[in-house]
Amino acid sequence: MSGLQLMWRNTRMVVLCAISAALYAAVLVPFKVVPLIPGVTELRPANAIPVVCSFLFGPAAAWGSAIGNMIGDFFGGASPGDIFGFFANLVYALIPFKVWETIGGGQSPVPRTPLTAAKYGFACLVASVLCADLVGWGDNVLVIRPFAMLGNVIILNNMVSALVLSPFILAAVYPRVRKGRLLYGDVMPELKPRPLAFRITGITLLIAGAGGAWVLGNLLSTGYWTPHFLPAWMNVAPYDKAVLLLVSPMIFLAFAGLALM
Repeated sequence: MSGLQLMWRNTRMVVLCAISAALYAAVLVPFKVVPLIPGVTELRPANAIPVVCSFLFGPAAAWGSAIGNMIGDFFGGASPGDIFGFFANLVYALIPFKVWETIGGGQSPVPRTPLTAAKYGFACLVASVLCADLVGWGDNVLVIRPFAMLGNVIILNNMVSALVLSPFILAAVYPRVRKGRLLYGDVMPELKPRPLAFRITGITLLIAGAGGAWVLGNLLSTGYWTPHFLPAWMNVAPYDKAVLLLVSPMIFLAFAGLALM
């Protein structure tokens, strides 16, 4: 994850970050008036932007996604939970290109064959799950909304955009950006992928942590699973203390995996 720090030393990467943030916010804001769950989340075709920019601009897209989402949140009414949205959108645009470095085999991320499409969908799914985990976990811990209310809607929202819209945008812009030598690997050639063993270990921990957090968050926040080894005062709605105690280690595990990648 050193690229997140190193990119700020590169003027072109900072410009690409600003472009990513502006694009994301520009598409986010108009759809604030089309809620899926009033007061919770809205229709977000803009979620296609972080995925596209991730494959193009790497760490610049991650910061751009976080900043763009923060700008969009200001137009929808700021809340304490927005801090989790900042980091959730950062990883939403960080994970796709990180996962692709491990499973992409040096190919273009534009889905042109069933295998490429499957790899692309997998990278987007991992990103969507950890994004949903962070928002659901944060809002549940702050006793704003239960994990299950956001954790599942966000995954669905992200994946619809990533699978329906992003591939067409990628197919149109990726060859041109690559020809212009503006891909993150061209702009910052010093950003070399880590050794394969580190990346495989990292992606394993990332999947285990993100998947574990999603499963535990849903089970706990709905009261479907009551962990009897916890004190009774922790096993009462809104289950914020149980979610904090049991989901947090899974979140940390996912971030440890991401750090290794």
